[in-house]
Amino acid sequence: MRIYSVEDLGREIRTERKRAGLTQQELAHACRVGVRFISDLENGKPTVEFARALLVTNVLSMDLSIDRRGA
Repeated sequence: MRIYSVEDLGREIRTERKRAGLTQQELAHACRVGVRFISDLENGKPTVEFARALLVTNVLSMDLSIDRRGA
């Protein structure tokens, strides 16, 4: 899946959280962040802290990569 916006990332995180059978509260606890952060992230809030977003993807066993366009 290509991610072009914060909204795209949030949507993928929500999908993976649900696939894992976790509530927002359970994921927040596993990541040691607040439920509000998980909610903001899943809703594509543009000011979420990137380091925490990476932590969430790691806890959900999601890999992120950067590819050069046209390569």
